[in-house]
Amino acid sequence: MTKERAYFQAFRELVQVVSGSLDVQNVLQAMVHTIPKVLGAKACAVRLLDPKGRTLELAASYGLSDAYIHKGPVDADQSLAESLQGHTVIIQDAATDPRAQYGEAAKKEGIVGICSVPLKVKGRVIGVLRIYTEAPKNYQEEDLAFVEALGELGGVAIENARLYERLRKDYEEVMSDVFRFVGYRRSL
Repeated sequence: MTKERAYFQAFRELVQVVSGSLDVQNVLQAMVHTIPKVLGAKACAVRLLDPKGRTLELAASYGLSDAYIHKGPVDADQSLAESLQGHTVIIQDAATDPRAQYGEAAKKEGIVGICSVPLKVKGRVIGVLRIYTEAPKNYQEEDLAFVEALGELGGVAIENARLYERLRKDYEEVMSDVFRFVGYRRSL
């Protein structure tokens, strides 16, 4: 199978997951499991921006040890900050690149390369999709187009789930008010 066909097939499968589920965790887990297989990477993770603390909170991961996942808080301003400005960032050596916040932890984990792709919703960055490799990787234009499209798809999935959750809560509040009103009217 050609690389382009593998990308298309993976993208199609992920679109089916997004269109068939409002559960963000299902979508993100499908993404982090699919990407390493298609790209031949070691691992993948999605981190979402916590606007209060300016940290990136882990939302889903595949191929990473517990020790690496719990290495410490990931500071949005220190850890590949250009991704949060909407740019894809590629690091060829995480142990020596100052943009990698936990270079020593990456080295212990066997991570050499990191590709950090912004997750966007309506032009606003809400997190990052990170791909980890055991060796430096020269991403081709089609590789980057694939992962950036998945970053956009992940952003859409997250936004859909958030909107659905808000709508569900609003509906429950309205129904609660209606039942209280009906109960009140019956007591008159």
